[in-house]
Amino acid sequence: MALPRFGFKNAGSFEEAVESLKACGGKVKVISGGTDLLHGFKDNIYKEYPEMIVNLRSIPDAEGIEKTENGVRIKGLTTLHELESSELLKEGWNVLAEAAYNVASPQIRNNSTIGGNICQEPRCWYYRNVDGLFNCLRKGGSFCNAQTGRNEIHSIFGSMKVKDTPCQESCPAGNAIPEYFAKLRSGDEKAAAEILLQTNPLAAVTGRICPHTCMGGCNRNNVDESVAIRSVEGTVGDYMLAHSDELMNRIKPATGKKAAVIGAGPAGLAAAYFLRLEGHAVVVFEQMDKVGGMMRYGIPSYRLSDEVLDRQVNAFEKMGIEFRTGVKVGEDITLKTLRQDYDAVFLGTGAWSPVSIRLDGEEYTIPALQLLRETAMGKRVKPGEDVIVIGGGNVAVDAAMVSRRLGAKRVRMICLESREQMPAFEDDIHDALEDGVEIIPTWGPDKVLVEDGKIKGLEMIRCTSTRDAQGRFSPVYDREQRQTFEADSIILAVGQKADLSYIDPDLGITGRIVAVEEETQKTAVAGLYAGGESASGPSSVVKAMAAGKRAAASMNEYLGGTAKACTCTANSCKELNRFHRSCLECSKAGVVEKYPQAEYSFAHEDAKGFTKEQAQEEINRCFNCGCVAVNPSDLAPALIALDAVVETTERKIDAEKFFTVGVQSSTVLNKGEIVTGVLLPEAKENTKSCYMKFRRRKSIDFPLLSTAVSVTMDGGKVTDARIVLGAVAPVPLRMREAEQYLIGKELTEETALETAKAALKDALPLRENIYKIQVTRTYLKRALLQCR
Repeated sequence: MALPRFGFKNAGSFEEAVESLKACGGKVKVISGGTDLLHGFKDNIYKEYPEMIVNLRSIPDAEGIEKTENGVRIKGLTTLHELESSELLKEGWNVLAEAAYNVASPQIRNNSTIGGNICQEPRCWYYRNVDGLFNCLRKGGSFCNAQTGRNEIHSIFGSMKVKDTPCQESCPAGNAIPEYFAKLRSGDEKAAAEILLQTNPLAAVTGRICPHTCMGGCNRNNVDESVAIRSVEGTVGDYMLAHSDELMNRIKPATGKKAAVIGAGPAGLAAAYFLRLEGHAVVVFEQMDKVGGMMRYGIPSYRLSDEVLDRQVNAFEKMGIEFRTGVKVGEDITLKTLRQDYDAVFLGTGAWSPVSIRLDGEEYTIPALQLLRETAMGKRVKPGEDVIVIGGGNVAVDAAMVSRRLGAKRVRMICLESREQMPAFEDDIHDALEDGVEIIPTWGPDKVLVEDGKIKGLEMIRCTSTRDAQGRFSPVYDREQRQTFEADSIILAVGQKADLSYIDPDLGITGRIVAVEEETQKTAVAGLYAGGESASGPSSVVKAMAAGKRAAASMNEYLGGTAKACTCTANSCKELNRFHRSCLECSKAGVVEKYPQAEYSFAHEDAKGFTKEQAQEEINRCFNCGCVAVNPSDLAPALIALDAVVETTERKIDAEKFFTVGVQSSTVLNKGEIVTGVLLPEAKENTKSCYMKFRRRKSIDFPLLSTAVSVTMDGGKVTDARIVLGAVAPVPLRMREAEQYLIGKELTEETALETAKAALKDALPLRENIYKIQVTRTYLKRALLQCR
C-alpha cells in the first residue's frame, strides 16, 4: 500500500528534535535511517500513524567514531558501514565490527545507524503482519499470538510482561495474579501470599465467593478454558490464615494517630487492615454481634463459613485492630463524637435497607436480606412450602437457595430480565438450578394475591425490555400478557440501599449514597471517607474491599503518612516470565469437588476447595502472559559484551539495562528521549571477542539467534568473560552462570561445550523452536573457541 501522508522536518540538533517530539506528543516519530520505520508504514502494521516525521540524519556532526581517554565514543548517527569498516574498532572492539558486518546487506548498512539499530521494533510476524491483522501485546493488545501460534523464531527463555495482564486488569482489587502464580509454581507459598496480601487481605473470602471477573479476562479463554483463578486464590487465602502471625505482622511504628471505621464488612475490614499496617490505631464499630457485615449475614454459610470469617477476624485482632460489636452509630454513639475523638473516620456501612417497588400487597412479602440475616443468626425457619422469589440478582439467588435448604418444596425465581441478562453471577445461577430452583425470566410482579391475611399467589405481567436506549433501567411491560402463580410465601429481592440516617444533617451529605472522589474515597468533609455499598450502592465483596484499600491510602496521607509511589516506569522493572510448558497444550480447568447434594447443609461449605495437587495443576495452566518476540538487533549483544554505555538526550544507560519490551518499543527510552551516542570502555589486554549469527539466508535476514563473546585470558586460562545471546529472548541475555563456569579454566573443546550447556540449562522453548537450543549451543561453542 502507499505510505500514509505525514509532515517531514529536518532537525538541526538533537535538542530541536526533542522539542518537536514533546510539542506534538505521540504524533511525532524520529527517523535515523528509515529501514525499520518506513517499512512498517508501508506495510500498514500500525493502528495509528504520526503526523510528523523528524529526520535526525540532518543533524550536523552526529556521526563518527572517535578515540577518547577512556575508550571509544560512537556518535548516534554513525552508520553500520562505518562500524564494520573501522580499523579502530577492529583493534580492540572487534565483536561490534563483526556484528555490524552481519546486518542485512551493504545497501542497508550504508543507511542504517547505530542508534536506529538498537531501537528497532520486534520482527515477529504477528507484530509485522501486513495491514495489522493481529492486535498483539506489543501493539497495545492483550494477547501474545505467538505464544500458542507460529513461534519457530521466537524466545526460548520465556516471555516478558508488556503491561498489566487482562486477568489483573479485570480484577477490581488489582491482584498481581501472574506474579503470585509464578511464586506458587516455584513452590514458594509464603512469597505468593505476601504478594497477594499487598492488594487482598481477604483472599480466603474472595477465593470462595468472588465473581472472578479476572477469569473472564484470562487469555486461556482464547484457547480453551480460563484458569480457575478464584479456586487457586482460595488456597493462598487459607495459607494466609494458617500463617497469619508471620504474614500479617509487618506493622510500621505507631504514629499516634487514630482512625475509626464504621462497619465491619469488606470495605471496613480492608480499610482497617491497610491503615493498621501504616502504624495507625484503628477501631472498627459494628452494629451486629459479630464481625463480617454482609459476608456473614448476607452470604449463606454453605458458600462462606463462619469458621473462615472467625479466623480472618482473629488475624486482624492479632494485628491490633480493635472491634467494638453491638454498637450502632447514630444511637449508641454519634458520628459527631467519632469525628471529635478520632483523626479520621471511614464510613463502610453496607446496603441493608430493602427497596420498595410499591407492589400491591408488598407488606405481606419477606425482604430477602431479612431471611438471609435471620438464617445466619440461627433462626432457620422455612418461609413456606411454595415460595416465589422476586428478583434476578445475587441476593435473590441466595434467598431462593436458602429457602430450598430450609425445606421449601418448590422455589421459583421471577425476574424481569431474560436468562442471559440476569444480573446474578453465572456460577450462582448454575448452583441454584442444581438445587432445584426454577427460574422464570421476563416476567414482573403486578399484585400479591392475599386471602384472609395470607399469601395465595402472585399475579405477573410480561416484561418486554428492561433498559431504555441510553442503557438506563426502565422496564417496559405488556399488560395484556398475564399469568398467575400459586404460592404461600413471596420473598422480595429487588435491591437494597444504605441506611445513612446516622450521618449528621449539618455535614451536607444527602442522597441514597455518600458522594466520594473515585480515586481517594474522600467525601466533601475533611477527614471523612466512605467506601463499599455506602458509597456505591449494592456491590461485590472484592469491589468493596478495593474501595476500602483506596480509602486507607488516602486516609494515611491525611494522617501524615507518605504516599506509596511506584518508582517503575512503563518500560522498566522487567524480568523474564517463566511458565510451565504444559500450558502450551489445550487443557480443561480444574473443578472444585463438592459434597454430595444429600450432604448439603448450613454446617459446612458445599465446596471442598482445591487440593494442593489441583492448585498446582491449575497454576501450570497459566500462560504467565507476556511477549515472546525476540530482540532482533545484531549490535545489542555486542554492546552488552563490551560493557557499553548508551548516551541519550537525558542520561547514560548501561547497555544491558537499555533493552526491554513495551508497546511499540524495545528500549527503556522515555517519550522525547533520543539516543545520541554509545561509549565503549578501554579495550582489555589479552582479550579477544567474536560475534556469530544464525539465519536462514546469508544476507538480509535478521538473526534466528546470535552470540557475542568476549574472553580475557592469562597464562592459558580465562580470567574474565562476557557471553551474550541475541534473538533468543525478548531482550539480549547476558549468561552470567556460563561466564562464571568458564573463569579459571582453559578454553578447550570440552570447556566450550560445557559452557554452552550451562548457558542453555534454563531454556524454555515453545512448540516450534526447540531447534534453537541445539543451534545456540553449537554457535556459542564455536564463538568461544574462536576466542582462543
